[in-house]
Amino acid sequence: MMLQRLTPLLFLFPLLFVGCTQEVTTTKKTTQVTVGAYSVGAQSITLERELSGRTKASKSAEIRPQISGIIKERLFKEGDLVKQGAVLYAIDDASYHAAYDEAKATLANAEASVESARLKYERYADLVKVEGVSKQDMEDAKTAYLQAVANVEAKKAALQSARIDLDYTKIKAPISGRIGISSVTEGALVTANQTTALATIRALDLVFVDITQSSAQLLKLRTLLSQQGVSKGNTKLSLKLEDGTLYAHKGILQFQEVSVDEGTGSVTLRAIFPNPDGVLLPGMYVRSIMEEAVLEKAILVPQQGISRDPKGNATAMVLSAENKIETRKVQTQRAIGDKWLIQSGLNVGDRLVVEGINKVKTGDSVVVVDVTQSLGKAQ
Repeated sequence: MMLQRLTPLLFLFPLLFVGCTQEVTTTKKTTQVTVGAYSVGAQSITLERELSGRTKASKSAEIRPQISGIIKERLFKEGDLVKQGAVLYAIDDASYHAAYDEAKATLANAEASVESARLKYERYADLVKVEGVSKQDMEDAKTAYLQAVANVEAKKAALQSARIDLDYTKIKAPISGRIGISSVTEGALVTANQTTALATIRALDLVFVDITQSSAQLLKLRTLLSQQGVSKGNTKLSLKLEDGTLYAHKGILQFQEVSVDEGTGSVTLRAIFPNPDGVLLPGMYVRSIMEEAVLEKAILVPQQGISRDPKGNATAMVLSAENKIETRKVQTQRAIGDKWLIQSGLNVGDRLVVEGINKVKTGDSVVVVDVTQSLGKAQ
């Protein structure tokens, strides 16, 4: 009797199970993942390249004495701006002044001797005509006169040399600029053309920045600049200082090295920057920002929207008109900030999946939330 009552229930259990399974399956099919989409647009951008470099004074002069002597006086303050021709050091000039006076007196004596020799020669030249003196005596008088003339020229040169040495007792600035630390004080003995410089002057109104880059990068840069109609003389550069701040003045590319370093394969470029405020000092590490090209219709997309396979190939998930996932191969040119510059594979108007990428696959229907504004839409 009990078996008869349970039999209808046994038939109902499979039906209930099937019904529940169908309900769960239907629920799974209708559940859609929500993704964030970025609307692809185009904008005008300037491509820039950052290259490291070192600053260098546009002019630099090491101060060395050209005569030997005792430093009598130092006539500048370390760190001051000095003008070309300003006296920096005074060497005790007593001995040089005496040598100059002696050379001056010797010249006067030689000039007096030449006058006497001239008169004698002229007198003998007249007497030889009447046989008052021998021809040999006349020739000797002529030779003595010519020697006296030559001696005057030698004494003039000696006087000039003594004058130069006397002038060298005043050590002057060969260029205008900022002078550094003095290596000597009053009373120090210095020697002509000594190895150690007394001080160094650096011209800082203009500052060089020496930039190193590979020869391959240089060839690419030349091509880009040529396409833009830009020559090295009007290539503008910006400068980023060691603390990350942007330098207030722009510079220009001045020249490049004429050969490639065989050891490193690199080439040195030199830029010149105005330095009216003295912010740039020689030896500073800086990064130069060089404008390479202007792209009028560049496509920039958030980096999180681009994936790469193990081989490094880039792909992107985009949405069809029916909000279904499509996968495309793309080519990126470079990273600019937090975005990729796209070379090919994406077009203006495409909707790029940037959020929820790991939750979907090709062909899935999704719910779309536009996140373009929050990620920065291309203008």
